[in-house]
Order: sequence, then structure tokens, then C-alpha cells
Amino acid sequence: MAKHPWRWLTVLVAAATVVGAAGPALAAPRSPGAPAPRIDVIATGLDNPRGLTLGPGGLILVTEAGRAGVGPCVPGPEGADFCLSATGAVTAIQHGRQWRIATGLPSLGTRNASEVLGPHDVALTSAGALVTLGLGTDPARRASLGTAGALTGTVVRLTRYGPRRFADLAAFEAANNPDQGQPGTGPDSNPYGLAPAPGGGVVATDAGGNDLLRIDRKGHISTLAVFPVRPTPGPGGAVIPMHFVPTTVVRGPDGAWYVGQLTGFPFPVGGAKVWRVVPGHAPTVYADGFTNIIDIAFDRRGRLIVLEITKNGLLSGNPAGALIRVERNGARTELASAGLITPTSVAVGADGSFYVSNKGTLAGVGEVLRIRTSS
Repeated sequence: MAKHPWRWLTVLVAAATVVGAAGPALAAPRSPGAPAPRIDVIATGLDNPRGLTLGPGGLILVTEAGRAGVGPCVPGPEGADFCLSATGAVTAIQHGRQWRIATGLPSLGTRNASEVLGPHDVALTSAGALVTLGLGTDPARRASLGTAGALTGTVVRLTRYGPRRFADLAAFEAANNPDQGQPGTGPDSNPYGLAPAPGGGVVATDAGGNDLLRIDRKGHISTLAVFPVRPTPGPGGAVIPMHFVPTTVVRGPDGAWYVGQLTGFPFPVGGAKVWRVVPGHAPTVYADGFTNIIDIAFDRRGRLIVLEITKNGLLSGNPAGALIRVERNGARTELASAGLITPTSVAVGADGSFYVSNKGTLAGVGEVLRIRTSS
């Protein structure tokens, strides 16, 4: 079974298009007397917005995975062709303005735009602004994309002269394939989440490789953790290997790394977990019972914030996501769901506001939201 999950978003993209035209998704029931969050749209017109990060002076950076391409193309793991374009971008938002600070980044999309991989996350580090660029297939196929696709499967540094390769995660996967030996695995790289690391460099998730990687300030890559493939009942009851698909990483208040799990097919409702990683030790489960985690963060009080791309499961056809807070004692509060349509990233502001990439599987109508709650 392929690691790459995005083909299963096809039905959600269609549903999100309908919901986006008709109005926000219906809210899940809230506790009696609980005030609804205030949600403001602070950026619009984005192409498949994905990861976002907060910078100084109210600056927000958000990656745009781009649009469907015309080629050359590579076969995806479920048989669909992913075709190259130069429509990936990074947008800046500040003081009510938005503008693209980087354009022409490589993007891979199906011809009907049901799935798009491209710039997935951005981190501000001592090495500069770093961006993951997706690939979503066997790294051996990258060569067929030619020079225009040479940066797919990498982390790049944004410079005034354009993107420059910082670390080649696809090449690392091809040479090492850290999850080899697990059921249903094979070389597959899809760089996704990024988090700045102490001492310089970053930590990255490879959603295709099922691993967590450390990249030092010179771009050297090493493996921090490899995540398990789990036997899981699939449609019809047959047990299949469910891949981990790590989408997000953040450094916790205790200095450990926390990794959010999307899960691969069959994307079981309640089957996603947040894992705690201490270098040199096996990963452990920190919190479970979530559905299709796309991003995580910690708030000012050290509470875990979880963003589900869809609260009802990737195969449900319902694009409503959910923003959830986990207290230190494990109690959970759904902070927002109404208006969250395939959300893809969350960051916590200094004032406690949440910034969310929304409509993250749609081109031309993607948004960034500011969400303010009463607690």
C-alpha cells in the first residue's frame, strides 16, 4: 500500500469546492454557553495554502503548493500522473497587506488539480527562510522531471537570487530508506513539516519516508526517528499495512520533538496520534484518538494544539476540519470547526490568537484565518 495519502483527498477537494461556494461547514456541537470563536480572514486568493509561520513585526509567511501542471509528469503511487509546473509560492502577510515573496517554485499536480504537492512548510532559521518542496513518489523518478524539477523532494533556502538547495531529502531516502523492512514500504519521499532546531538547522518530517530527520546548518541529514507501519483493518475487513505519514513537527516546552500523524490509507477515524521524540530513544505516544492530523503547535501555556484536516476522515467526503486544544491533564476542547475547510496549518500568536491556513486543497480561493477564542 502506498505511503502517499494525497490521492485520497480527491473527494474532499470536490466537497470543499461545493462547501466553499455555499458557505462555511456546519459547526460541531459546542458546550452550552461556550462563546463561538471570532474568525477573521486575513489573506485570500491563495493556491493550495499549506504551512505557515510567524515572524517579527506581525509578519506571517505561508507556503502555496501551487496549481496543476502540464508536464513533464511522474507516476504517483496510486497510478495518477503528477505533472510539473512552476506555480509554487511563498506569501507574506503583514499589517493588512499580502504579497508573494517567492514565486516559480516547483509544484506537482494531477491534471484535474485534485491533488497538488509543492511548497509544504516554511521555517525561519539562522540559515534563513527554509521551505520543504514535495515530491510524493520514488526518488528515482525525479530525474524524469528534468532540471525544472530538480528541487522537488528537497529543502530550499530562499534568497534574493531564487531558491537554493539546502538539503536533499529525496536523495537521502534513495540512499538510506530508513523505514525499509516494514510491510509495504519502498523508497518514497515527500518532505513536509519543518521546525527550527537549537544550534541552527531544522528538523523535518518526510511524509513519504515515515521518518523524522535532523538537518544541520550545513545541510547534512541524519535520522532522528523512524515511525511504525501498523496492521490495520481496511475496507472489507482485510488487514493492510497502514503507513504513519508524519506531516508536522514542533519542539515542545520540554525540549522534545512532537510529531503529528496524518495516517495512510484507510485513514481510520480516531487513528491518528501525536508522538514524542527524544533523540536516542524510541518514539512514544503523547496523545491519541485524533483523525488525520495535519499540524500541531503549543500555546503560551504549554498546551498542545492539534489541527485535523478533516474531523470525519479523509474518506468521508466531508471537508470540515477541527482545531483542538489538549490540556495537560488530557482533557480536550474543540476550539473551532465551523468555517474550517480542509485546513492545513496552525500557528499561535503572541496574544494567543490562532492563525490557520484554510481551504488548503483548493487553488485560487485559499485563505489564512485569524481565530480568537475566549480562553
